[in-house]
Amino acid sequence: MAKNTYKQTSGGSGSRTNEPRATEPRPARNQPRPAAEPARETRRNEPKAAPADKKARKPLSLPALNLGGAFAFLRDRRFQLFLGFFFLIGSIYLTIAFISFLFTGHADQSVTESLGSTSTAEAGKETGNWLGLVGAVLAQWLIQDGFGVAAFALIPVVFFLGYKIVFRRADVSFTYVLALCLFVMLWLSVLLGYVVLSLQEPDVSASVAHSLDFLCGGVGYETASALSGLLGGGTVLLLAFLLISFVVFFFNITSLNLRRSSDGAEHDEAVGAALAAHRPATNEPAPWATDAPGTATEDGSLGITLKRVGPLAAPTEPAASEEEEPAEVPVPRTGPVASPALAAATSAATSAAASATGVAGGLAAGAASLPMSVAPVVAAVAAAKPAASGPSFSIEVAEPEPERKAPPAPLAPPVSNVPTPLSLADLADDDAPLPPSAPVVPVAPVAAVAAAGLSFEVQDATSKPELDPSAGPDMATIAEEDEDQEAMPTGEYDPTLDLPRYQYPTLELLNDYGVAKAQVTKEELEANKDRIVETLGHYGISIASIKATIGPTVTLYEIVPDAGVRISKIKSLEDDIALSLAALGIRIIAPIPGKGTIGIEVPNAKKEMVSIRSVFNTEKFITSEMDLPIAFGRTITNEVFVVDLAKMPHLLMAGATGQGKSVGLNVILASLLYKRHPSQLKFVLVDPKKVELSIFNKIERHFLAKLPDTEEPIITDTKKVVNTLNSLCMEMDKRYDLLKDAGCRNLKEYNRKFVERRLNPKKGHRYMPFIVLVIDELADLMMTAGKEVETPIARLAQLARAIGIHLIVATQRPSVNVITGIIKANFPCRISFKVTSKIDSRTILDAGGADQLIGQGDMLISQGSDIIRVQCAFIDTPEVDRLCDFVGEQQGYPDAYHLPEVVGEDGGGNGGGEDFDPTDRDSMFEEAARVIVTHQQGSTSLLQRRLKLGYNRAGRLIDQLEHAGIVGPFEGSKAREVLIPDEYSLEQLLNTLVK
Repeated sequence: MAKNTYKQTSGGSGSRTNEPRATEPRPARNQPRPAAEPARETRRNEPKAAPADKKARKPLSLPALNLGGAFAFLRDRRFQLFLGFFFLIGSIYLTIAFISFLFTGHADQSVTESLGSTSTAEAGKETGNWLGLVGAVLAQWLIQDGFGVAAFALIPVVFFLGYKIVFRRADVSFTYVLALCLFVMLWLSVLLGYVVLSLQEPDVSASVAHSLDFLCGGVGYETASALSGLLGGGTVLLLAFLLISFVVFFFNITSLNLRRSSDGAEHDEAVGAALAAHRPATNEPAPWATDAPGTATEDGSLGITLKRVGPLAAPTEPAASEEEEPAEVPVPRTGPVASPALAAATSAATSAAASATGVAGGLAAGAASLPMSVAPVVAAVAAAKPAASGPSFSIEVAEPEPERKAPPAPLAPPVSNVPTPLSLADLADDDAPLPPSAPVVPVAPVAAVAAAGLSFEVQDATSKPELDPSAGPDMATIAEEDEDQEAMPTGEYDPTLDLPRYQYPTLELLNDYGVAKAQVTKEELEANKDRIVETLGHYGISIASIKATIGPTVTLYEIVPDAGVRISKIKSLEDDIALSLAALGIRIIAPIPGKGTIGIEVPNAKKEMVSIRSVFNTEKFITSEMDLPIAFGRTITNEVFVVDLAKMPHLLMAGATGQGKSVGLNVILASLLYKRHPSQLKFVLVDPKKVELSIFNKIERHFLAKLPDTEEPIITDTKKVVNTLNSLCMEMDKRYDLLKDAGCRNLKEYNRKFVERRLNPKKGHRYMPFIVLVIDELADLMMTAGKEVETPIARLAQLARAIGIHLIVATQRPSVNVITGIIKANFPCRISFKVTSKIDSRTILDAGGADQLIGQGDMLISQGSDIIRVQCAFIDTPEVDRLCDFVGEQQGYPDAYHLPEVVGEDGGGNGGGEDFDPTDRDSMFEEAARVIVTHQQGSTSLLQRRLKLGYNRAGRLIDQLEHAGIVGPFEGSKAREVLIPDEYSLEQLLNTLVK
């Protein structure tokens, strides 16, 4: 990089002044080199002395014009700061003016063109530019009439000039920025001009055709028009050629391949050494790209250091009397630098090497035998010493060296294998793999290095070595050490990183039914109000006030009766009001909880559909921080009803066939899918109907949980439901053991500790997701299994809340033999769609009203003592299908979440067969054996149906039969093999058993 140094000369004057230097002739920057240059060993970076014949000449005298006195103010620092801040603020001014032109340029064009005919005050009032008339004129000249939007490239030039004058330092030279910005401005202007010409149509008016001329400006448009007339479509090729040429010459690109083989590198070295003796080095950086090393003359006027491009200095000893600041050792380059970090590391290595004071000339020769990526660094050390005797300079590029000799023979054979040093070309390719093995590199003997005066350091073998990308055994050793350590990794554990590419579903998967509008007219409200008042008046009930609240399904009329009116009298008129309004579904709330009013809910003539998309696309659901948020729909006040399943904590649903129960289950599942990651939630789905929840098969590897060795993730066979419920009970017990060890009271606290890495996975701790059990039809299970289903459901409902297992049980027959007292007592939150009788309503809600609902998603939600009427959101089957497809097509886990295996399940393990006592057989052992042999099916469910046994007893009988040799071992989900072919063989076997 270019560097501007400002150092005092060691001459007689000890301080700088603002007076011109009249006695020292300033060397010309572009002075041609003489034909015969002196040898590099004696050449120094000093100003060339004037020839002897020129000393006799008298200097040219200009008495009339004294340039030194006229321009003395240029050396005044105050004027320099004034000029620098002028350019800095001017760059800001141009930026605002140009940006304003993009919005007000067309309006200001007429004002700038009529400046000669109108006064400045009038023109300033009509100007729309943010910086007034001057800003409009500058933008018009530079953008509209000049170079278009490419004129923005002038702003960095002005800013950089001011910055360099004020601060007297910059990372790159001003000429570098000027050349780059000017080319970008001209090239981009012409390119946009050609684009504007191509977009113009011949039949369009001139005003419309030239509406885009501000993009290219007048210069770009005219230049592109001329080139298009000469070359046509070849203008694009010309512009591409100019761009490539500029990049090649400006950035001094000499090679396009970053990676070369070792053979090719050695060949290039040999060729370079052979050609170096016949021609001088020409691969120098472009003059505008850096302040090249050479003679530096400091101009005190604007604080810009001028440097002459010259060759590298030869290593010579500095004079002892001269005291100068230590010169900086720049970083030599052997190829393109990959990153600033790499350049900094190389610079640090060079500075460390420069501190060695006893480096002789033989060291530079010996360095030639090192690899290409190391030798330039040592060469820079040798070249850094003579810089102290002359003007300060920096070495930027040392490729190739002018005269490289052939590398001498190595002093000793290779002694060891060391990792291959990475060259700049290797590191420039980010995608390139690391070297797999370390080749043999010649290393100088220790004695030779010590003689040269280099200090070296011997590392103790017992110390921890630094990791190398190619050191495989070291990595294996450290990995073994990490396995033995008990220390936890740093940072929080993120369970979502199991599926880092998982994307949450979007609202575009759901149908958009537009914005919902109220379907109730003012005339309908007035008519219902009059009928209510008239009906109550017939029975001598006067009303003080009445208020109507319109909902999506019903309208709530809040009545304030006069003093002395009994509430029970109004409640008894429910059927009479329904008769007068000629409507079904009239429900009276007397009184409304929290209000001193009586509510009468009247169904709307036209129902409003509540789409699932309109519910999900609300701030209440999107910003919800609940653990398991469920958006059911909208209340009678049109508010979105969102509840947390984790706080409910279980849900009991009931409703007649076709009243929206299945849609409600889909809404619950969709809400959880939209808000939770697969690592945070798992579903256990029980669908005896085999068609309601089968669509969720697609998300098996993401959200579903199942028993091991089962094929179907959704349980459709009622015989396997008991196994699943018992497995969930085992999971519950295991989770409680983990919570006990961790000292936590609920799953949320436990997972927080695990995420904070306060629990060690080696001790059995793990991140535990929420598990939601969904049973679509409880009545069928109670008919087939009875107590075997009721007991685990009651256990889960009582205990599973704290460890994150939640139940959603639905049934279409809410009778007392289905929703028993044990189940009902553990489900505080209940939902009822329309039911057929008041008895069913009281069974599910402990209150009436569910029989008065109007169906199609109209439901009552009971949370403790509050009953809320909600219109359930509607989600169609294609929407659920698209949602499951979106989730199922993403990367998932290898298999569904496995629940604990139940010992002794339908074919479930040996389950105590090893502890079987022949003398302690079940009383129904022989009868069970005859049933199994008769049907040739070794199934636990067969014994349950035929012998009317419970699951546990039937499982024990199967284990005893296996030990007796009647049935075979467990074979997964299949029935056990029956080993006895007929009843005669069975009787012979039974006679041999111990009685």
